[in-house]
Amino acid sequence: MLQVPHREHNTMASTKAVILVGGPSRGTRFRPLSLDVPKPLFEVAGHPIIYHCLKALAKVSDLREVILVGYYDETVFRDFIKDSSKEFPQFRIQYLREYTALGTAGGLYHFRDAILKGKPERFFVLNADVCCSFPLGEMLKLFEEKDAEAVILGTRVSNEAATNFGCIVSDSHTKRVLHYVEKPESHISNLINCGVYLFATECIFPSIRSAIKRRTARPRILSYPSSDNLDSSFVAADDDDAEKTETLRLEQDILSDLADSNRFFVHETKDFWRQIKTAGSAVPANALYLQKAFQAQSEELTPPSATIVPPVFIHPSATVDPTAKLGPNVSIGPRAVVGAGARIKDAIVLEDAEIKHDACVLHSIIGWSSRVGAWARVEGTPIPVASHSTSIVKQGVKVQSITILGKECGVGDEVRVQNCVCLPYKELKRDVANEVIM
Repeated sequence: MLQVPHREHNTMASTKAVILVGGPSRGTRFRPLSLDVPKPLFEVAGHPIIYHCLKALAKVSDLREVILVGYYDETVFRDFIKDSSKEFPQFRIQYLREYTALGTAGGLYHFRDAILKGKPERFFVLNADVCCSFPLGEMLKLFEEKDAEAVILGTRVSNEAATNFGCIVSDSHTKRVLHYVEKPESHISNLINCGVYLFATECIFPSIRSAIKRRTARPRILSYPSSDNLDSSFVAADDDDAEKTETLRLEQDILSDLADSNRFFVHETKDFWRQIKTAGSAVPANALYLQKAFQAQSEELTPPSATIVPPVFIHPSATVDPTAKLGPNVSIGPRAVVGAGARIKDAIVLEDAEIKHDACVLHSIIGWSSRVGAWARVEGTPIPVASHSTSIVKQGVKVQSITILGKECGVGDEVRVQNCVCLPYKELKRDVANEVIM
């Protein structure tokens, strides 16, 4: 049996991390919330989405640097980085801005010098819009054990949901990835890509480089012909090829090739996993992170009582009447005010919002500085725990199952709002259901 020479594992094998934060043109599905705050900085369970990634990275012992890559303006993350650097002094956090959307692999390749600086042997890549327990330690262990080139985090979903994600076919015994297909047309596996990776530095950049070479060397077929879309597949025109070589996605362009290398492995998490794509998906993500904090007996959560059904996060600056009943799965933001006899469940109340006395808020997100009147009801429809979709069909119409009030919306006294998405600065004076209020 031929032994492959092992990479030098020095005791100080250094690790870095890259968090892909995306950019302003991408956050359209997160509207109306992304109109006022970039998605990675939206708060779930009392912290920005991206903070949960940093908290997990802080548990990796030899990690010294975290790089955020995206194409938001530099000013967007400035305060967040300043605050996080105080909380996580063990690593340096910096933001690198792409000049245009380069795609997940394009961004890594574009900033390869910054990533390679200090010669890390491997680096994590996390998508910022993923909500999970980030078992990075276990991924590292598998990486070391197998002397891997790449480890991907995978999770099992229902067969119906699987085709909306990247699907992984693996050898269940050795955990080796045999085959990877992004959003397959038909069912191949219910083990899907969680958007968290660990790459060997020496392997990933050459693979991206060869993908770029392949791209420039052959005409690009925009969609591969299948019996369904024969007419719609065509070869791209040459003139736009130059820019297009830049946009490279890990999922579509790189991972399926890595599977051929025999050193690509999957760590399957049995823990929770959710993608935060639509604005409504912040509600299940909020619930999952709160439950995780509750299990870890986090000091941040409000202790259970007759009126607090755990898990509940109340910001120290918020004012909640002792007769209001909150929970489970509720986050109350800074300076929010909750009146007497209000009932809030499975909801996120953002900063400076006011919930008047005896109002009821269920399965909803109440935007910044919004007001919910006395005896009003703002409600969505519960999302099944296993579901990865936030829309439901009501009377033949697809509606958002979570009700969302954008910034500075007002709901009048005794008004009922059900399954609605409401854009900022709207006053709701009459009952509404199953609508987008522009």
